[in-house]
Amino acid sequence: METGNGRSKEFGRMLRQQRLMIPMTLHNLTRKSGVSPSYLGRIERGERFPSATILQRIARPLGFDVDELFTLAGYLSTQPAAVSEASPGYSSDRLDPYVYRVLSQEPIAVQRAVIGIISILRSIAKADSGQQ
Repeated sequence: METGNGRSKEFGRMLRQQRLMIPMTLHNLTRKSGVSPSYLGRIERGERFPSATILQRIARPLGFDVDELFTLAGYLSTQPAAVSEASPGYSSDRLDPYVYRVLSQEPIAVQRAVIGIISILRSIAKADSGQQ
């Protein structure tokens, strides 16, 4: 995943601001989401960009709908649009440009389901590659 780039930092800053506005401590968010405080801190500092799985776990405790947080993270599109590799929200390590373009034409519920499936498959592939 991305580490330390502007998009990660901006997104992490937004998550931190939301958490502080609630107000909620990092440890309370950990307790409610099951995500370690060190990992949440790295996300908030922009050192890591959260996966779809992590976004699902932190959305509700931070007061977001899952779809809303996926959209803010750039995983979902709010409207159909032509997508190119230079489009904001596109990252080559997330989705193939063709898949992104086709997926952006689908309703949010379908986008969410497909992103969830892709995230699960990537986790399985990553676990399998580490065991070989």
